[in-house]
Amino acid sequence: MKVKAIEKKLKFTKDENDPGVYRYVMSPEQYSSLSQKKVIKEAALRSGVSQGVMQACWDAAGEVIKAWATEGHSVALPGLGTMRFGLRSKSVEDVNKVKTSLITSRRIIFTPDVDLKDELKNTSIVITCYDRNGEEVRRVTSADDGTVEDNETSNPSPNSPNGEGTNTNTGGDNNGGTNQGGDNGGGNTGGGSDPN
Repeated sequence: MKVKAIEKKLKFTKDENDPGVYRYVMSPEQYSSLSQKKVIKEAALRSGVSQGVMQACWDAAGEVIKAWATEGHSVALPGLGTMRFGLRSKSVEDVNKVKTSLITSRRIIFTPDVDLKDELKNTSIVITCYDRNGEEVRRVTSADDGTVEDNETSNPSPNSPNGEGTNTNTGGDNNGGTNQGGDNGGGNTGGGSDPN
């Protein structure tokens, strides 16, 4: 994986007199986005089926995933992991104040499977450093512990000042946190039949 570290001026306050500080900020180098057509063509070549059949399967799978995810199911994405819908919301003490206006955002939550996380963990990283003038000043190849962020545990604390937080339990909201939604119980805000 190729990473860029670009020297940028950062300000940590809204004060106009804050001169800011320069820090090297890292981000992965993104290649061009691959179009759906290119992905389908490659998948057809690898599987030995026609592009027309692969396109039909792609479209059908997409419709099924959207339908089941909006019903509250966690849906498997082949070879990748699972996807589900969730939300962030403010908490209230009084049940009579519970309403949809407390929802601050709706979310798409992707949980990678073990093989995909291992692949990312074992991917080597090369960092190219650029100064504030855009000049390359250093290249770094070093080792990190390969920790892969987990969406289920890396969200804000339920005790955050604005009352927002994350509760990854699908059965209900506790500690004033946010129920992200899920497969069963209180996290399922939709109806519909079970796909199993």
